[in-house]
Amino acid sequence: MKLLKTITSYIPAVAIAFVLSLFIGIFVFQPYKVVGQSMEPTLQDDQRVYTSKLARTFSHMPAYGDIVVVDSRVNRERSFWDNIVEQPLIQLIRGASNDRTFYIKRVIGKPGDVIEIKNQQVYRNGEALVEPYIKEKMNPSQDSKWVIPDNHIFVLGDNRNNSEDSRVLGPIPFDHIMGIEEIK
Repeated sequence: MKLLKTITSYIPAVAIAFVLSLFIGIFVFQPYKVVGQSMEPTLQDDQRVYTSKLARTFSHMPAYGDIVVVDSRVNRERSFWDNIVEQPLIQLIRGASNDRTFYIKRVIGKPGDVIEIKNQQVYRNGEALVEPYIKEKMNPSQDSKWVIPDNHIFVLGDNRNNSEDSRVLGPIPFDHIMGIEEIK
């Protein structure tokens, strides 16, 4: 009987810790794991990154060059429920799936920007970008152009020849930015 009483006395503390953990993961910061080589040489496969969610919480647009985690399911609306069920603690309880929903990419364009890729070079608003962080020059491809709409960003991987990014997904809605990992 004493053991049961001791166990039940811990329930409020465990419940508070659980709720606090969810709050921190939804609004403050969250860890993610790099899957694949799309951000090489900046980030390596299986590397852990910790993203700040404060910019998202306070609706602050990331800066050019920031590394962001985005929800790649751009053709669906995100809900607050998504933020809850995607928390590591909830994934642990539910039995985490191995889906590749979240991509880690670099911000290249913001609302109103015109992004062009021509002759293996990225241009923002007509100016060629200086990108010392990329792994190698892009393979030759068809020239492309995007005008970034309001509340969207344009992202690319640092390993341009091995990255599924805005060239495939299109501009990313602001509410699909999960967090920002600022590497300076």
